[in-house]
Amino acid sequence: MEQTEIILRAIGVLTETNAMVRRIAQDEDAEAESTQTQLGALVTEVFPRVEVPGDAGPAEAGQAVADAYLPATISLVGAFAFLFSELADVHDSGRTDIKTADLLQDLALRMSRAENS
Repeated sequence: MEQTEIILRAIGVLTETNAMVRRIAQDEDAEAESTQTQLGALVTEVFPRVEVPGDAGPAEAGQAVADAYLPATISLVGAFAFLFSELADVHDSGRTDIKTADLLQDLALRMSRAENS
């Protein structure tokens, strides 16, 4: 999965989380299921399936998993760190004319355009 796609999916997770938090604030019986499903799907798609040979020792098995998961972890953390930075920049600049959902939508549109270029 390309980094741009990971960022776009992370935007979806953050957008759903933002909407869920607003629903919960209005209705304490609201559920967080859709966000958990989106986040779970993203993690499942980003992290590769790792097959460890049956004769591998604990150290070899651990190293195989670490080697396979490290690039995915860096990509996923990088995507959320990028989005946090973008949101923080707007917050720190004192802008009150743009809502989080609008900024995430704008970021998604820009990322989509960049991906299709």
